[in-house]
Amino acid sequence: MHIETSTTVCSVALSKNGLLIDSIEYDNGYSHAENLHPFIERILQKNNIQIQELNAVSVSKGPGSYTGLRIGASAAKGLAYALNLPLIGVDTLQIMAVAAAEKMSQADFFCPMIDARRMEVYTNVYDKHLVEQKRTEALIITESSIESYKKYSNICFFGNGYLKAKAILKLIPNASFIESIVPSARNMIHISYHNFLNKSFENTTYFEPFYLKEFLILKKQES
Repeated sequence: MHIETSTTVCSVALSKNGLLIDSIEYDNGYSHAENLHPFIERILQKNNIQIQELNAVSVSKGPGSYTGLRIGASAAKGLAYALNLPLIGVDTLQIMAVAAAEKMSQADFFCPMIDARRMEVYTNVYDKHLVEQKRTEALIITESSIESYKKYSNICFFGNGYLKAKAILKLIPNASFIESIVPSARNMIHISYHNFLNKSFENTTYFEPFYLKEFLILKKQES
């Protein structure tokens, strides 16, 4: 079972031996609390799979929406605890890079960008083998901040964060763009299966999503 809730898209998928069985995906704003558990029940019923037949649970661990990540992590940990299953955490930006590599195989580097409000994005760079080239960061897009990206020739940008920065990103030579890439449970399968075979599991008790930035609650000042 694969769970992805890091952005406005809520998606779940089932796989066997690294191959997709089925998936459900819905983009209706941050409605994960209402949709996630019904999606899990529906996909199991549709494919005549008992929940006890699951062998592992994988979850997109961020970065992304604080609330979305909390909902996904809570559901995944609940399943892992209840069924005594291994828990697999998958980097959200790498999930997006998998999807982009399938659509733009001629690119040499892939740069996912998740909107982090204003001109800030959560981002990283992967090569065509999906090996991480930079440390994941919350980047404020300016002409000077993208200077280091110019060394990645034939780089492809994508995700809901790149759209607001496209005018600046076009200054990078040989850059290409994909508009329709979102984090999806379908694209977690290959990474999750690799981790499953290598027994690369999270500690279910202590697992927390990768928020990247602290979640701040602003208190109303007393007059």
